[in-house]
Amino acid sequence: MGNLLGSWRLKEPSTVEECDSTWGSDSEGEELEDDGGISGSASPAESERAAGEPGERSPELTDSPESVPKLKRSFYAARDLYKYRHSYPNFKKSRQPNEYRNLRFYLNKIPLVPDGIYIEEILTKWRGDYDKLEHNHTYIQWLFPLREQGLNFYAHELTQDEIKEFQNTREAKRRFLAAYSIMLDFYGVKLLDKNGNVARGSNWQQRFQHLNESQHNYLRITRILKSLGELGYEAFKAPLVRLFLEESLCHDTIPNMQHSILEYYVYTIRLPATRRRLLRFARQHYRPAHAFLWGPPSKRSKGGSVGAGSSGIRAPAPTPEEQRKLEERATSPSAYVGIFASSRDGLTCQDLGGGQLRGCTPLNMILVGARGERRDYSEAVPL
Repeated sequence: MGNLLGSWRLKEPSTVEECDSTWGSDSEGEELEDDGGISGSASPAESERAAGEPGERSPELTDSPESVPKLKRSFYAARDLYKYRHSYPNFKKSRQPNEYRNLRFYLNKIPLVPDGIYIEEILTKWRGDYDKLEHNHTYIQWLFPLREQGLNFYAHELTQDEIKEFQNTREAKRRFLAAYSIMLDFYGVKLLDKNGNVARGSNWQQRFQHLNESQHNYLRITRILKSLGELGYEAFKAPLVRLFLEESLCHDTIPNMQHSILEYYVYTIRLPATRRRLLRFARQHYRPAHAFLWGPPSKRSKGGSVGAGSSGIRAPAPTPEEQRKLEERATSPSAYVGIFASSRDGLTCQDLGGGQLRGCTPLNMILVGARGERRDYSEAVPL
């Protein structure tokens, strides 16, 4: 019996839909489908842009097969991030003694291998040395350890016991945040406070241009986000992902990053409600609108048809009777959910480079449900 239990493995998902729980537990299903009830300072031009150009409206009603984009999400990416979010359910504990090498590295007791560099040297001498940060490929696995093997086979995987020790060691956590700050500066971003809020750095123009052209850094950012979650800084992910969404979708400063943000960065976040809010924001600004693959699913898809947010296959046009019911449901007061910006949105959504944030809508919001209850999500996503 013991051998049977010891060999038991959790069945892994075999489709993208099984890997992605973002919309499966959606408790906000009564919201308007386009999440467009966000009030505030949006101009008429911005509202028209959020609704899409005339030729882009109601893409799910397109009935021409030639107009359907042949795009789909990566199963391998979805499965990898599923395993991460669920703490590697089939992970086999190593029989080797736990040497806590990642913790010891952050305590400045051992150098990273193979370069022989100590953490204090990196923290004191590498900030602003962008050539070194760009071309050295062995340090990133030591600065941001994971419970999975990276490209540097000298780096050691984290263990659950080591994670607990790391989170209880003030010196290690202080150095970890300093390392995070160095990498943010490398990408043109600055860390604002201990809550993980971020903004454009003074060097953002040069660094965003570099980031847009050096796509191997997108893999590094995925690793950084994962490591933040492992070492106790899960709340730091959403502000960084939100900033990248704004820059890539609203300002077009790093457009090449769009796919990595939506396919990888958003899905490193463990809280489904936070992923939903980020994806709803992205959907408002993604162009072409009909090519958005990451949800939310349309009301028709929830009823059994496949919507644009899953596989990219469009639902058929509704019959007149179905259209009438949809219109009645959309205008029913009991189904309406209003959204208005909280008082802190001004700090969140200003253009930190010195102007107004054009075309973007605040994420930090208060939802008012059909029964009048207020749900403030600003604490779950400290933006």
